[in-house]
Amino acid sequence: MSTSTSIVAILYQARWYIASALLASYLAQSFRVYRRLAHVKGPWLAQFSDAWLLGAIYRQRAHHEFYAVNKKYGNLARIGPNTLLTCDVNQVGRMSAPRSPYVRSDWYLGFRLAPGIDNVFSMRDEKAHTKRRAQMNLGYTGKENINFEPQIDIHVLNFVNLIRRKYISTYPEMKVMDLAQKAQYFTIDVITDLATGAPFGDLATDSDQHDYLRTTMEAQPAFVMIGSVPSVNKFIQIPFIGKRLFPTAEDEIGMGKMIGIAQEKVAERFDPVSKLKIEKPDILQSFINHDLTKEETVSESLLLILGGSDTTASAIRATMLCILTSPQAYHSLQAEIDGAVLSSPVVRDDEARKLVYLQAVILEGLRMHPPTGGLLSKVTPPEGDTIDGIFVPGGVNIATNTWALMRSKDVFGPDVDCFRPERWLNVSEAKYTDMARVVDMTFGSGRFKCLGRTIAWIELNKIFVEFLRNFDWAVVDPTNPWKSANLGIIVHREFYVRVTNRGARK
Repeated sequence: MSTSTSIVAILYQARWYIASALLASYLAQSFRVYRRLAHVKGPWLAQFSDAWLLGAIYRQRAHHEFYAVNKKYGNLARIGPNTLLTCDVNQVGRMSAPRSPYVRSDWYLGFRLAPGIDNVFSMRDEKAHTKRRAQMNLGYTGKENINFEPQIDIHVLNFVNLIRRKYISTYPEMKVMDLAQKAQYFTIDVITDLATGAPFGDLATDSDQHDYLRTTMEAQPAFVMIGSVPSVNKFIQIPFIGKRLFPTAEDEIGMGKMIGIAQEKVAERFDPVSKLKIEKPDILQSFINHDLTKEETVSESLLLILGGSDTTASAIRATMLCILTSPQAYHSLQAEIDGAVLSSPVVRDDEARKLVYLQAVILEGLRMHPPTGGLLSKVTPPEGDTIDGIFVPGGVNIATNTWALMRSKDVFGPDVDCFRPERWLNVSEAKYTDMARVVDMTFGSGRFKCLGRTIAWIELNKIFVEFLRNFDWAVVDPTNPWKSANLGIIVHREFYVRVTNRGARK
C-alpha cells in the first residue's frame, strides 16, 4: 500500500473525529463571537450569523426591518455577529466628526467601481480620503467659476417639454407616465452633462440610452449582497478575479459603456491638443486641475454619475408621492408658486430657496423617505467606545439607521410617520436648525458628507417648481402607487401618474 493511500485510509477511519473537531471549533468560535457582544440585544439569528442581515438585504426592505429592530431593541441593536445598528443622532454625528477615531468599515469596499481602485466613497484610509475630498471639493461645489444652473436648466426644460410632447392627458384620453423612469432620465442627463460634458440624452429620446439604467438595476442587488459579506467582497477585489466580474470599457451597454465614455472624455482632457478646445470650466476639469491622475479622474467621474443620479431621482419620486397624496400640501405649494414672481422658463435657484413652503416640502420629503438605505457602517476604535451607556469593544461595525434617524420623536415631534411640511413653519430658529441638521444627514455628515449635495439641492429646488407651475398631477393607482426596493439606495419602479396641462403661468 502506498503512503498516500495509507494516509487517505487513516483519514477516512478518523472522519467522525475530524468532523467532530471541526464542528467543535466552529461552535467555539461562534460562542466567542456571540459572547463578545452578548449584552447588546437584537434578532436571535444575528447573534451568531450574518444570515439575518443578508435576509433583510435580500428581501430589499432592509430600511423597514432595521427600523423595526431599533423600535424593538432600542437605539443600539445587534444585526450581525460583529455589526450593531444605531439610530442615535448624536452617535452618528460623533462617528463622522472631523477628529473622530471611528473609520469606515470594509462595507465601503463594495463601492469600488473597478477591482482594487478606490474612489472618494470607498476610501478607508483617512489621510487619502481627506486629501481626495480637498482635491474634489471646489469642483463639486462650483466654487471655481463653474455655473451649474444653465446646464441643469436645459434638462429641466427637456423634462417639461417631454411631458408636454408625449404625456399630457386630455379628457377622455388618458396618457400614463412612469414618473419613476422619467425622474431617472432627468437626473442621469444632468449628472452625465456635469460630469463629462456629454449628457446621455435620455429625456430627448425618451429612452434608456445604452441600457445603462436597466443593467445597473439588474446588477445592483448582487453587488449590495456581496458588499455586505466582507470575505466575498475582498475576494472579488483581487484584480485577477474582479476583472472577470466587473464591467469593462469594451461593453456595448450598461456600466461598461459608461466606463468607456468616461475614459474617452478624460483622455481628451489629458491630451495637450484636445484640452485647448475646452470652452468652459466644469467638474471634470476641476478634478484634473487639482492633480487627480487619469485613472483617479475616471473613477471619480463614474462615482459622480452613479451616486448623483440614483439618490436624487429617489428624492424626486418620494417627495412627489408625498405631495400628490397630501392635498393640503399640494395646494399650499402650488399656491405659493403661483403667487411668487419667478424667472421663466425655469426658476432660479436663489428664487426657489426663498419659497418657504417649497423648502419645507423638500425637507419633509427627504425626512419621510431618505434615499439612503445602506449600512454606512463605521468601526469602533481599538480601545472601544460607550454608546448609549453600553460599552462596545474595538473593531465592531456600527451601522447607521437613516430611516429611523428621520423618525426621531425627540427631534421631529410625535407625528413622525406623517408627511407634514407645516412642522417646518412657525418654529424657533433653533428648532428649525436642529431638524434641518438631522435631515441633512441623508447626505452624510462631518468628514463623510456627500460632495454632490449642492448639485442635488439645485435640482430639487427647480424641478418641483416647474412640475407644479406647469402641470396638475394625480397618481393613477393610489392603492398601489409604485414598486420600491432597497438596493443600498432606495429605488422605485412603475410610479404611474396622470399629468394635465395647467396652461400659461408666470
